[in-house]
Amino acid sequence: MALVGNGAELEADEDIFEDALETISMPPRADMATGSDHISSFDTKQASGQHRSSNMSRSASTTLDLKNGLEECAVALNLFLSNKFTDALELLQPWAKDSMYHALGYSTIVVLQAIMTFEQQDIQNGISAMKDALQTCQKYRKKCTVVESVSSFLSRGSLEQMTEEEMHAEICYAECLLQKAALTFVQDENMINFIKGGMKIRTSYQIYKECLSILHVIQKNKIEQQFFYEFEGGVKLGIGAFNLMLSLLPARIIRLLEFIGFSGNRELGLLQLREGASGRSMRSPLCCLTILAFHTYISLILGTGEVNLVEAEGLLAPFLQQFPNGSLMLFYHARIELLKGNVEKAQEIFRKCISVQEEWKQFHHLCYWELMWIHVFQQNWMKAYYYSDLLCKESKWSKATYVFLKAAILSMLPEEDVTATKENVVTLFRQVESLKQRIAGKSIPTEKFAVRKSRRYSPSLSAPVKLVLPALEMMYIWNGFPVVCKRKDLSENLLLTVEKAEATLQNENFSDYSVDDECLVKLLKGCCLKNLQRPLQAELCFSHVIQSEKLLKFDHYLVPFTLFELAFLYKSQGELDKAIKALETARNNYKDYSMESRLHFRIQAALHLWRKPSSD
Repeated sequence: MALVGNGAELEADEDIFEDALETISMPPRADMATGSDHISSFDTKQASGQHRSSNMSRSASTTLDLKNGLEECAVALNLFLSNKFTDALELLQPWAKDSMYHALGYSTIVVLQAIMTFEQQDIQNGISAMKDALQTCQKYRKKCTVVESVSSFLSRGSLEQMTEEEMHAEICYAECLLQKAALTFVQDENMINFIKGGMKIRTSYQIYKECLSILHVIQKNKIEQQFFYEFEGGVKLGIGAFNLMLSLLPARIIRLLEFIGFSGNRELGLLQLREGASGRSMRSPLCCLTILAFHTYISLILGTGEVNLVEAEGLLAPFLQQFPNGSLMLFYHARIELLKGNVEKAQEIFRKCISVQEEWKQFHHLCYWELMWIHVFQQNWMKAYYYSDLLCKESKWSKATYVFLKAAILSMLPEEDVTATKENVVTLFRQVESLKQRIAGKSIPTEKFAVRKSRRYSPSLSAPVKLVLPALEMMYIWNGFPVVCKRKDLSENLLLTVEKAEATLQNENFSDYSVDDECLVKLLKGCCLKNLQRPLQAELCFSHVIQSEKLLKFDHYLVPFTLFELAFLYKSQGELDKAIKALETARNNYKDYSMESRLHFRIQAALHLWRKPSSD
C-alpha cells in the first residue's frame, strides 16, 4: 500500500527505495518531456533567453502552481532537445524543492546523465537528486493512503477526496521511484536483484494502479479537470512502462512477482505507451522514447533481435523534423538506420551526432561505442581499435570491458599492425581483472565474462594461450549477428574470417582449450551460415557444439547459447515445436554459466513471441 505521510513515514519510504534500483530496466529518458503541441509553442532561442527572467520575476515567490510548473517544464524540454542541457538544468534547479514538476524534470536530467555515463559519482548524484525530488513531491501528496482516497471517491462517486494537484503529486512520486529503479538496473542484470528490487518498488507500481482507477472514474463520470490530459499521460506512461518491462523477465521471476501483485503484459504495455505517445500530454514524447528504446536496444540485448523498425521510424519522424540537430534524435535515427542494414548511413549520422554539441560528452561515448561495433561488423579493425581506445581513455562506464574489447580487436590484426599502435595485447588482457568494478556490491556481467576470458593470459601460466576470434565472440555476446544479417556482404566476410580460424585450429596441437575453441568457432560459423540462409550447414555446426558438451572445460555457456540459436533455426524452417523444446532445454537444463541471465531474458522473449496465448 502506498502510504502518503511525512516525518518517519517519509524516512521509511527512503530506506525502502535506497536500493530499489535493483530491478526493472528503464531506458534513458528525459522526464520533463512534453508533447509536440507544447514544444512547438516555444522558440529555442526564446526559451534559452527567457528562462532566467522567468526565475527573476518570481524571486519573491516560494511555490509554483501546477500550471506554471508544467509550462516551465515545456521550456526545459525544448532546451534539452536542442542540446542546451545546462540551460535546462538552470531553469529547473532553483525551483526543484518547491515545484513537483521542476523537481521531477531536474532530477530526470541528472539521472539521465548517470545512466549515460555509468560513472559511480553520477549514479550517486542521480540517487541524491531523486531523493530530493521524492521529498518535494511528498509535500504535495494527500496525507493518507492512495488506496483510502480511491476507495472513498469510488464509493461516493466524486473526486472531492483528492485535489488535482494531489493527483499529479502521486504520478510524479511514482515516476521518481521508477527512475531510481533505472539507476540500479544499469549497474547489474542479475536476476536476484530483479526479485529484491521488485519487492521494494511495489509501492510505485501500486500508486500507478490506483491512479489508473482514478483515471477510470474521471472518464466514467466525465469530470472536468484543467490538466486531465497530463494526469492521463502520466498514468499511461507508468502502466505502459511497467507492463512492458515486467513482460521481459524470465517466466519463473514473473511468477514470483505476480505472487506479490505485479503483472507484465507486453501488448498492454505497448498499447498504453502508444496511446500516451499519440496524446498531447507532457509525457507524450517520453512514451515515444520508451518505445524507441524498446525497439532499438532492449529487443536486441535482452530480446530476440526482431524489432519493429516501421513503428520506430514513425515515432521518431516528427522529432527529427523539429529537432534535426538534437543529439538524442540523431542517435536514435542512426540506430534505426543501422538495424535496417544501412551501415554506412548510420556511421554518417553517428558522426554528426558527435559534431553537433560538446556540452555532454556522454553522447559522444554512446556514439563511439556504436561506431566501434560498426567497424567490427565491417572488420575494419584499425578503426574499431581507434574507437575502443577513445572509450578506454574517456569513458568510465566499464574500463574492464573497454580494455578487453581493445585487446580483442587488436588480436584480430596482424602482428606488424599491432606493433604500429605501440600496444601490447598480453599486457592489456592482464589489466582486465584489476579493472573489474563492483557497484552497489555487485559485478557487471559483461565484466565477469571478460575477466574469465582474459585469464588465458595470466602470468601464472607458463605461456599465454591466445583467444580465438575474441572480437567476434564479444560481437556475439552483444547480439551483433542479427544486426549483420541484413547485409549479405558483411556476413560472407565474417564467415571467411571464421573459416580461416577454423582451419588454423585444425593444424594446432591439442590443448586443454582446444575443444572450447573449436566449439566457439562452430557457434560463430553457424550464426554466419544461418544469416546466409544455409540452414543445413548451420545445423551441423550447432549440433557439433551440443554433442561436445561433456568435453568442454571452460566455456560452458556455449551449449545453452547454441541451443538458443538452434531454436531460431528450427523456427525459420517451420518446426515450431522443436524450436520451443530447444529453448526449454536451454532454460531448464543449464545453470551457473557466463551471461546466464541475459540468455534467460532472450529465451523469455522468444517464448513470448512463439507460444500461443493459451500456453503462456
